[in-house]
Amino acid sequence: MREGLWVICLCAQWCDVCRQYRAGFEALAREWPGARFLWVDVEDEEGVVGDVDVETFPTLLIGDGRGVRFLGPLLPQAGVLGRLLQGLGSKGFSPVADGPAEALLRRIVASRA
Repeated sequence: MREGLWVICLCAQWCDVCRQYRAGFEALAREWPGARFLWVDVEDEEGVVGDVDVETFPTLLIGDGRGVRFLGPLLPQAGVLGRLLQGLGSKGFSPVADGPAEALLRRIVASRA
């Protein structure tokens, strides 16, 4: 997997909350030029998402070369995601030990290579 921070929003086109969140997500991407921000529609890219069941939208998947740092729903406000990213940059933050989350991150990264 390519190094660097990956910030992936798992969403659905039909979700009004996701559509409203997208502008803030994209604005935050411009504030974090060293990270890759991706918008993944779980229905349009179900082959990449696989068996991972996203129940709450938006759900964020954040990882780097060391593994998945976060997977879960997040309040759809760019400031909340920004604070989470700052916190994940702290020393000593351990990867999430979750095989399906790691596999999902690898599939998404590979689909964008």
